[in-house]
Amino acid sequence: MATAVWVGIDVNQAQLDMALGAAGELVTVANDQPGIAALLARLGQLAVARVLVEAAGGVETALVAELGAAGLPVVVINPRQVRDFARAVGQLAKTDALDARLLAHFAERVQPPMRPLPTAEERELKARVARRRDLVEMLTAERNRLGRAPKVLHKEIAAHIHWLEGQLKERDRDLDRRLRSTPLWQEKEDLLRGVPGVGPVLCATLLADLPELGQLDRRAIAKLVGVAPLNRDSGTLRGQRTTWGGRAPVRTTLYMATLAAVRCNPALKAFYQRLRRAGKPPKVALTAAMRKLLLMLNAILKHHTPWRPSWPVPVQ
Repeated sequence: MATAVWVGIDVNQAQLDMALGAAGELVTVANDQPGIAALLARLGQLAVARVLVEAAGGVETALVAELGAAGLPVVVINPRQVRDFARAVGQLAKTDALDARLLAHFAERVQPPMRPLPTAEERELKARVARRRDLVEMLTAERNRLGRAPKVLHKEIAAHIHWLEGQLKERDRDLDRRLRSTPLWQEKEDLLRGVPGVGPVLCATLLADLPELGQLDRRAIAKLVGVAPLNRDSGTLRGQRTTWGGRAPVRTTLYMATLAAVRCNPALKAFYQRLRRAGKPPKVALTAAMRKLLLMLNAILKHHTPWRPSWPVPVQ
């Protein structure tokens, strides 16, 4: 039987560097369709155990889609995990070839689990949500700039703000049309929007950037988003539990939704007020409410159970 090969592919705008094992053959091709085809042809000759690719801000999307379509076991990994692994094994030098070998080494040693790859529709929705986020950031920057710019520029900046506001409204309408045109997304949106405090922006963000919602248990989903309190204990020392890591865009949108939910959602309002009466600082109480809202939404999708004020949804 052929020996299983653990593959690492380092991706950048210009080229792809593929390592067939931590100390095996190294293949370098251009990051274009012929280059990807050459990598697929080489991998087709091997018994591939796993292909590991770093998330690279979308540069890796075409490669990952082609690997998935070819039926290869591809995993997209968080770059932070690979950096931590490099420090752990003492690899300080950094080149594209070394990075590819490091990814292959990581794949073999850690053996990260497979996850379903996003479909073309899911990738498109993710891109549209990311574009909306860009528009919000540009709009905020221009509004801040207007306050300190000289008067000669006010008219120009104001016109740009007006244009960005129009683009943002069009993006929101487009997202709503997209969600409503796909039966599965429409069903999920209807369930999520039934929860007081959950609006269209949070719905689109969860569907695009958190496809695992409703598929994981409460601990895993909270850790994935970065709202799970993590222990910092050593020996007899008991450190303060903190939340960190996770998917920042999801967490940011969830935070804004929770600000509304603790005022209009009876379950979260009572929960938040109980924590404040117990002496918890506002930020701590709000973070706990974020986690509770996330677990609530996870349970709603997991059990396909609509929100009902008289019957709290289980969050286990």
